[in-house]
Amino acid sequence: MNAVVIGVLLMLGLTLVRVNVIVAMIISALVAGLTAGLGLKESIDAFNSGLSAGAEIALSYAMLGAFAVAISKSGLTRILAAKLLAKVNAQKSGSETLLSYFILFIIMICAISSQNLVPVHIAFIPILIPPLLVIFNKLRLDRRAIACILTFGLATSYMVLPYGFGGIYLYSILHKNLVDNGLEIINTQVPMAMIIPALGMFAGLLIAIFFSYRKRRDYAALPLTIQSKETTVENPKKVMLVGLFAVLASLIAQNASGSMILGGLVGVMIFSVFGIVKWEDNGDVFSKGVAMMAMIGFIMISAQGFAAVMQATGHVASLVHSGAELFAGNKPIAAAVILLVGLFITMGIGSSFSTVPIIATLFVPLCLELGFSVMATAALVGTAGALGDAGSPASDSTLGPTSGLNADGQHDHIWDSVVPTFIHFNIPLLIFGWIAAMVL
Repeated sequence: MNAVVIGVLLMLGLTLVRVNVIVAMIISALVAGLTAGLGLKESIDAFNSGLSAGAEIALSYAMLGAFAVAISKSGLTRILAAKLLAKVNAQKSGSETLLSYFILFIIMICAISSQNLVPVHIAFIPILIPPLLVIFNKLRLDRRAIACILTFGLATSYMVLPYGFGGIYLYSILHKNLVDNGLEIINTQVPMAMIIPALGMFAGLLIAIFFSYRKRRDYAALPLTIQSKETTVENPKKVMLVGLFAVLASLIAQNASGSMILGGLVGVMIFSVFGIVKWEDNGDVFSKGVAMMAMIGFIMISAQGFAAVMQATGHVASLVHSGAELFAGNKPIAAAVILLVGLFITMGIGSSFSTVPIIATLFVPLCLELGFSVMATAALVGTAGALGDAGSPASDSTLGPTSGLNADGQHDHIWDSVVPTFIHFNIPLLIFGWIAAMVL
């Protein structure tokens, strides 16, 4: 049997039964290597050779994690929460609907900014959302709609906007793996290829807000079971100005250098230079930032090692030829199968960032063999990687919203975060990803 098929299926099976993703990748890579006749030493050497490819990405995540911790320590997100609360308290009665949509819009902007403009990932959620639960209860907002909004901002923005985590996904991961597997494409084409799939996510968001969870929902006024740490902000105006400067400087540094690492470092140092974060706290900022992003970084490094072993087996070419013969040039069926495989793999791993190196090894050569265009291939692999992220129980895109919305114990992770986001995002993403493959 094909060693690549065995490796991928074993990895997926292990992750589905909740074996640690890194352990699952190592075991599956070694089994695939032995199946292909590489031997234990050769398999380990191939795995190790691929690890260096993920080092820059992992360090970028760690630095952005430090930036997130610095923003948290500054009290910037708490200032925003206080302003929202003041807005609600000052609102006249009888305009709950307008106010509700205003609150939902602000939350969506925060979620999008957390990936691209202020790359703090999910760190803002347990800081911003719990203080707002009393407002959600007062307005009788359905928290499933809020979960969908948060997940939309966390997932869709990195799929199409090449800044912050979007820059990592689109350029450092997706474009790199497309090129490494034989696709001739420039990096600026990748975000363009993802526009149609992103429109599918937007359509799902509109359905969730205006149809599925439009009705009011009652919640009990319960105390928070997870208390967010209070942050005393001595000079809110200074924090706002320095925070804005840090964000702009970080974006400029990132764009000028093409490095997420430098962007995150500049942001952290500005907070320190202006005294928002004390110099003696710098060590704590970086250590907590690394801890926050360590698992994601190591998963991505392991994924690169796994992909290297798949290449070393030499079975990719035979699998591609077999797949081409199976589909017999039928692009619609081939595109659907590629997307479904990506969905299952990402659901198991819980990380779209770690899925791309695995599926690109298989699907880029297959797409080229079947005659898909460059843009269609990029859309297929990018969408297949992102599929499942929104609806996976182990994904940050669902765990993050639950961490804030369940602060009073009234938001179930599976039924209130995972199932709603799977229905409203993964299904439209499958449809629009398939459309992109057909029209691009």
